[in-house]
Amino acid sequence: MAGSRKSSKSRARPPDLAARLLARLAPIVSFRDQLVVGLSGGVDSIVLLDCLLRVAARLRVHVGALHVNHQLSPNAGLWEAFCRRQCRARKIPYASVRVRVAPGDSVEAAARAARYSVFNAQQADYIVLAQHQDDQVETLLLQMLRGAGVRGLAAMPLIRKAKRERLKAEGVQCPRGTRPSPAILRPMLDVTRTEILEYARVRRLEWIEDESNASVDFRRNFLRHEVLPVIARRFPSYRATLARSAGHMAEAGELLDELAEQDAADWFDGETLAVAPLRGLSSARARNLLRFFLARRGAMMPNVERLEEALRQVLTARQDARVAVVLDDSVLRRYADRLHVVPASRPLSEGYIRRWRGERKIDLPELGGTLLFRRSRDHGISLARLGGGPVTIRSRQGGERFQPDARRPRRSLKNLLQEARVAPWQRDRLPLIYCGNVLVWVPEVGIDSAFQARADEAAVRPEWKRAAR
Repeated sequence: MAGSRKSSKSRARPPDLAARLLARLAPIVSFRDQLVVGLSGGVDSIVLLDCLLRVAARLRVHVGALHVNHQLSPNAGLWEAFCRRQCRARKIPYASVRVRVAPGDSVEAAARAARYSVFNAQQADYIVLAQHQDDQVETLLLQMLRGAGVRGLAAMPLIRKAKRERLKAEGVQCPRGTRPSPAILRPMLDVTRTEILEYARVRRLEWIEDESNASVDFRRNFLRHEVLPVIARRFPSYRATLARSAGHMAEAGELLDELAEQDAADWFDGETLAVAPLRGLSSARARNLLRFFLARRGAMMPNVERLEEALRQVLTARQDARVAVVLDDSVLRRYADRLHVVPASRPLSEGYIRRWRGERKIDLPELGGTLLFRRSRDHGISLARLGGGPVTIRSRQGGERFQPDARRPRRSLKNLLQEARVAPWQRDRLPLIYCGNVLVWVPEVGIDSAFQARADEAAVRPEWKRAAR
């Protein structure tokens, strides 16, 4: 049964967690950074919020809170209201977001995915989370039990940079106008659960108890309630010891990344990786380079068997074969002897069509991007000729013919796209502009010769912007 807790009075001096938090955050955050606490209402996040507010003035940062309501408990609404009251009493900005947790084998994993999706959408510099040393140990053991490699055994890092910052550090230019997701910051990884509870009691803080924390049906709870107490009887310092092991694994992971960077050398352009270096490496180094590439592209890391299968297909499939290895929400593809990671997409509905009525921008999420229309003179599609019929946007169906050059005969769109080196998986999701039933414009190829604007004629220039991954 869930409920709220309020600590009893105590004359004991609280652990100096605020000072430790200050020392941990001072080298990381900057003047006027926006820090948003992931506030569940449990004792861990309440203590984090209390500590952070005590040092915010010295850090010269702004602090707010965000509650993600997973709607999995009948008490979820009460927890949301509790968090709102706590923030109102402290006079800090508060927001709550309700999510739907996707059904599946692991409720924990699905809830985490939904939660981090909300975090990534926030306009903040950092999302600050209350994971602590006991959480770190549990994460390490769970990763070991699923057979994770070095990177998985590094468990949770103090800071996980925003995607845009990671790409910038790698020398990759981000699309102009894209908004970075916040970095994830975990400043209490060296704090134990016991220290957190002692601090909360002495500070007379209120918190809530999630009834699911007592259920050993969840793997993390099983370790917490059934396994770790047994280990503690024989190895009382196991928390610090195992956390230190996770640190060693993190260091080893950094060395593996440095080796992968050397192996990639000039072969990785920030988006694609040439197949050539994989062919010249030992099996272990080839797997390490492929893991490095997948991590840099934000793909879900496959298990060993799936990684081996991906490497086998990449290296042994025929040159003209369409290699496509599904990796959860991404697909690893090979084209023109380079590897690409692209989002997994659902098949388009048959007869996909959208009407254009003069808008400057049309979002086309089904096709994976945005179509822009810029007005011009003498460069683009003749507006006068577009008036000859309804203007629509359609997907490729096959068999289309097109004539971008009046001096050359009409040709199949398939051949034109091949010549333009448009990747095969992108061809069926290009927004084709039609006037009536006449194909007028194709991204990467051009404008049909009959619709090209003449000198000083009012025109529109379409531009296809694919959504950044």
